Amino acid sequence: MKHVKAMWAAALVLAFAAVGAHAQDSKIGYINTQRITSESGPAKAAQAKLEQEFSKRQKELADQQQSLKTMSDRFERDAPTLTETQRVTRQKEFAEQNRDFQRKQREFQEDLNGRRNEELQQVLDKANKAVKQVAEAEKYDLVIQEVVYSNARHDITEKVLKILNNGTK
Repeated sequence: MKHVKAMWAAALVLAFAAVGAHAQDSKIGYINTQRITSESGPAKAAQAKLEQEFSKRQKELADQQQSLKTMSDRFERDAPTLTETQRVTRQKEFAEQNRDFQRKQREFQEDLNGRRNEELQQVLDKANKAVKQVAEAEKYDLVIQEVVYSNARHDITEKVLKILNNGTK
């Protein structure tokens, strides 16, 4: 039994030594995905595209929200002088317009999120190609996207941003 334990211990020591020796020959880099999705040319272009595409609907929603606020203020001001029938009618009208506004706002958010995800995926696809280009050109064995801590010399984000930004000009 002692002999088997000694063999396992020796095997583990040899395995760790081999991994350690191999790790010294490996070239590892990382990218900051958040910087890529906020600072790169394709990301900025996608953001501008989304703003242009959704600005009209966003303004319409803001106008409708202001209209609802005005309607509510008017009701509060006029409520003491209204008959019961008028009060109920205005409350129903307000509730109906408020439901319509809530529905439109929900649809707007769903559409915006869907389009944002589509655009983000395109940016990430371009970024992955740029990462692969840098990794192959500089002979990286491993490129990681999210890290807790790394020495700045392993950060290839600037190189990837340069490729992405050159591709959008």
